[in-house]
Amino acid sequence: MKYRRLGKTDLDVSLICLGTMTWGEQNSEAEAHEQLDYAVDQGINFMDTAEMYPVPPKPETQGRTEAYMGTWLKARKNRDKLILATKVAGRDGPGIHIRKPTTRLNKAQITEALEGSLRRLGTDYVDLYQVHWPERLTNFFGVAEYRPAEQDDLIPIEETLEVLAGLVKAGKVRYIGVSNESPWGVMRYLAAAEKLGLPAIVSIQNAYSLVNRLFEIGHAEIAHREKVELLAYSPLAMGFLSGKYFGGARPANARLTLYSRFVRYSTPGAQAAADAYVTLARSHGLDPAQMALAFVNSRPFVGANIIGATTMEQLKADIASVDLTLSDEVLKGIEAIHRADPNPCP
Repeated sequence: MKYRRLGKTDLDVSLICLGTMTWGEQNSEAEAHEQLDYAVDQGINFMDTAEMYPVPPKPETQGRTEAYMGTWLKARKNRDKLILATKVAGRDGPGIHIRKPTTRLNKAQITEALEGSLRRLGTDYVDLYQVHWPERLTNFFGVAEYRPAEQDDLIPIEETLEVLAGLVKAGKVRYIGVSNESPWGVMRYLAAAEKLGLPAIVSIQNAYSLVNRLFEIGHAEIAHREKVELLAYSPLAMGFLSGKYFGGARPANARLTLYSRFVRYSTPGAQAAADAYVTLARSHGLDPAQMALAFVNSRPFVGANIIGATTMEQLKADIASVDLTLSDEVLKGIEAIHRADPNPCP
């Protein structure tokens, strides 16, 4: 395994981070524990979850993923050797069922959310606590175009940051980060921290893959200069880049077959782009999934690459991508496809 110092922290995180959002929906508790055991054996020390998981989110399963992590931590007694990240749900959206009548990023709800996560995880602190998506309406979860929206009751970023800072001061959180955030939002968090003398965010967890490289346009320079590095989620575009959906195939029990809600991977040009990357990988004798992951691993602004798997076969192949270095010829092929069909899955 390879490790990287995460931004301005003292955390040396494994380049491959184990994502967990299928646990409790597509994966059982026993399967989750098997994944964790294997990942740790391979040197992974970084795990990411969220109060909203599993996905698709629904009231009857909410929190189950953290609970599975908690039972594993209790059995293995290795909490001090791991870097554990979780998230508080943003305003409304997919987490609206978590706290009635609506989820908000204020003191009462963030405090309640963290206490629930700590209880399910069976720990008294998390290493990285992230805002899952913004309070305000902006570009996230596949929204490409920006549409101005006035929200009179908007909770300011400064207020949310003060709450998070309080959790750091209380010792319940070591570092804070954001997710599904825009460049403007990242800079506002950083400016607020500097102005108010509060802890700065250390990471941003956004989608990033061969079919969604929008992070490079507005975020990458911020990540480099401000040391707020990317925790890349959906690096395989929910399996779209693995080859199993090649030519429009929809195999039984695959995520995009089971759940029609993931529309960001059915946009015009998406299938053609994914098929082109899969064809490129196979023409060089590479596993398509490993090629896609190796590309993300190689980006200088990436702090960690968050993988997710529903089978042990997938998990083993994904983790092995850390040892793959792409040739100049493959990288040129990737850039050619990208220029012809850029970012079809924002």
